Amino acid sequence: MTGLCEGRVVIVTGAGGGLGRAYALELAAQGARVVVNDLGVGTHGESGLSQGAADKVVEEIRAAGGQAVANTDDVADWEAGARIVQTAIDAFGDLHAVVNNAGFVRDRMFVSCTPEEWDAVLRVHLRGHFCTSRHATDYWRAQQKAGKTINARIINTTSGAGLQGSIGQSAYSAAKGGIASLTLVQAAELGRYGITANALAPNARTRMTATAFDMTADDGAFDVYAPENMAPLVAWLCSADSADVTGQVFELKGGKVFLSEGWSDSPAQDKGARWEADELGAVVRGLVAMRAPAKPVYGAS
Repeated sequence: MTGLCEGRVVIVTGAGGGLGRAYALELAAQGARVVVNDLGVGTHGESGLSQGAADKVVEEIRAAGGQAVANTDDVADWEAGARIVQTAIDAFGDLHAVVNNAGFVRDRMFVSCTPEEWDAVLRVHLRGHFCTSRHATDYWRAQQKAGKTINARIINTTSGAGLQGSIGQSAYSAAKGGIASLTLVQAAELGRYGITANALAPNARTRMTATAFDMTADDGAFDVYAPENMAPLVAWLCSADSADVTGQVFELKGGKVFLSEGWSDSPAQDKGARWEADELGAVVRGLVAMRAPAKPVYGAS
């Protein structure tokens, strides 16, 4: 039986464990040839704590009959992003999709967050999503200009923290919110080249979520928070079949797939002239009362 991603070449960043590993294994099972990227850092970005993680996932894929190679470059380094893309081309002769998954957390209340922690989190998430995808886009654009029909994919990783905020995760929330907006812009700009861009907000048990949330599975019950639950949608979005879906943010939990509607215009009140400052209190409170309630910030009382 031919897999959904047969013949596709896919880069998965941060694929040494958790969600990235689940994505890589599912993509390989669906026939994709996979570049398993993982720098081998810990949950907070500490070096040397997960060395060899990418190689272990490659071994799993090959043992199951799939094709994969390892890459240990830093996704947030500009030159390294080019090397990650080149790894796919050298190993498999092409590239069809990039799944941006790598990241870590430095959880801290906003009043305690340091500039170093802030920069580290935004670097790995936001800059990390930029570097590899920019080099992949350069490759696809060059192919398109040479006359080849492109059917390429960028899959980004946002979060519920980025969509509505999370107490103790101001840097992470800001980065993930930026990724959601980046996805919309990529979709709008890159469609002309045959490139789609979508984002996922997974609810899954990983090293990053284990310290902040209770995601233990009941014995014998469907494991709602298993990372593997997220992988089928990633595989479909990487496939040729998803060419008509772009600019979407998907939220996933267990067997539930739903779209985030994002920011949109709410009720408005137009005076037809310039407002006086002392008039606006009643106007704003009236608008707040009319709008649909927002999802609460994670951890808010």
